[in-house]
Amino acid sequence: MSRVGKAPIEIPEGVQVSQADGQVTVKGKLGELSQWIDPAIKVNIEGSTITLERASESKDHRAKHGLYRALIANMIEGVSNGYKKELELVGVGYRATNQGQKLDLALGYSHNIIFEIPAEVNLETVAEKGKNPIVKLSSHDKQLLGTVAAKIRSLRKPEPYKGKGVRFVGEYIRRKAGKSAG
Repeated sequence: MSRVGKAPIEIPEGVQVSQADGQVTVKGKLGELSQWIDPAIKVNIEGSTITLERASESKDHRAKHGLYRALIANMIEGVSNGYKKELELVGVGYRATNQGQKLDLALGYSHNIIFEIPAEVNLETVAEKGKNPIVKLSSHDKQLLGTVAAKIRSLRKPEPYKGKGVRFVGEYIRRKAGKSAG
């Protein structure tokens, strides 16, 4: 039995959960999210608790049991509290500015990169003298937030010799010694 799938989900105050035509919709103070659910997984909404049941013990159904429970729990957490990610730009001359939902990045290339951020994601850039620039992203949609943050990071991944690049705040970069070590 899936340990994740068995756990019930508590619905906090101010969050409404509804189910129709194989789709679970969650509404809260930060927004609205919906997720299609496989017909093999049955969603039971009773009062302020959600439980999920699977049709059989097949490997596919066991995997989806935990998956959909986690997705629904993430949607409830997102519309009630939201999610945040912070990216740090490490490198000489690396800068980040924003005008509305357009993120302007200077990452050591011959040109600046203009990155269009989706409307569901809130964007903020912080540039203090003597510190690395930070890009702050927040949203109620965990999947979209992770995708946007990963795309920004992929524009200049941290390299292992000097550690330059775009990284998550607090991310550990494994360093290499370089030529002098040999």
